[in-house]
Amino acid sequence: MTENRPLTILCVSSYEKGQEFLRTCKALGCRVLLLTVEKLRDANWPRESLDDVFLMPEDLSQQHLLYTVSYMARLQPIDRIVALDEFDMENVSALREHLRIPGMGLTTIRYFRDKLAMRARAKEAGILVPEFVHILNYDAIREFMARVPAPWLLKPRSQASGIGMKKIHRPDDLWPCLDQLGDQQSFYLLEQFVPGVVYHVDGVVSDREVLFAEPHAYGAPPLDVSHQGGVFTTRTLPRDAAETKRLLDVNREVIEGLGYLRGVTHAEFLKSHADGKFYFIEIAARVGGAYISDMIETATNINLWREWARLEVGAGKQPYQLPATRRDYAGVIVSLARQEQPDTSAYQDPEIVYRVSKFHHAGFVLKSSKPERIQQLLDSYSARFIQDFLATQPVPEKPTT
Repeated sequence: MTENRPLTILCVSSYEKGQEFLRTCKALGCRVLLLTVEKLRDANWPRESLDDVFLMPEDLSQQHLLYTVSYMARLQPIDRIVALDEFDMENVSALREHLRIPGMGLTTIRYFRDKLAMRARAKEAGILVPEFVHILNYDAIREFMARVPAPWLLKPRSQASGIGMKKIHRPDDLWPCLDQLGDQQSFYLLEQFVPGVVYHVDGVVSDREVLFAEPHAYGAPPLDVSHQGGVFTTRTLPRDAAETKRLLDVNREVIEGLGYLRGVTHAEFLKSHADGKFYFIEIAARVGGAYISDMIETATNINLWREWARLEVGAGKQPYQLPATRRDYAGVIVSLARQEQPDTSAYQDPEIVYRVSKFHHAGFVLKSSKPERIQQLLDSYSARFIQDFLATQPVPEKPTT
């Protein structure tokens, strides 16, 4: 409550997600407003939890977004603004700064959106990152390529899921790419490609303290799956494994080094095949996609969307307590499917607790008390998915709703 009235929270999303966040905010007594794109007018939003829905064009500029929300604020108070999707976070940070609403502003959000900013800050904090250089000064780029062995990754600073990334094998391959980028060059970095095993750690942070963190291992690296096609898998790591303990430590170091105050995090790390060391890849102040939140809730009883809402509504004014957790194991398998509605009825193992229901996708969330069983099923299903369902498509140059 704020001044004897309900807290009003405006949620902004260009994608259909965050339904549990919206429900939780309403259950906590908030007035809940949703600002989304016109094409999602009839999406599966929890209408019973929404006090009002506002629509915007898909390519609305930040300036016009400021105008839109400022107009909305003439008619009602807005106490919190939250981006439900990563691609809305910078715009929402600009809104917070313009309207002087609590939460991460533009400077802080860059550490959780801008790959250049997060790498530079992590390196300053003594955290191991792959060698990198900003696509800015050409002499610095030439020096980097002469010093750091190829291949390299040309990465957009503020994208996700491998969108816009290119692997560069020779210096002569880079310059045509930069010519094509034109004035967009400075929004990219060039990074050492480090072959290895890729992990992610998903967690809950309150008052700068990591209260919950769950390490996972991807099957094939997500970059390979998005660019070369294949089946996406991830699974809970054995909790007593040495790599699990190291990931928990480095995840905490990153969150402390980047100054994260409260909310949820999705961080990615890589264990190099060459030297066995763990490298920080990136971190986001959001819930992980690809059914990762479903997997985490299945294994631990922690719904990251729900806990994020509780933290956002309390915003440091109310004591936060993490719910009781379980210590089961879970995994996710999902792939693009050739069929519009793939038939997964031939998969009948009792460990399947959720079946993906999405056009041209096949997938499951799995649960077991034993991590070995999850790994066994993911290996078996991956081979079967290739035969039964797998389809591929080119990686888009920019995100699509």
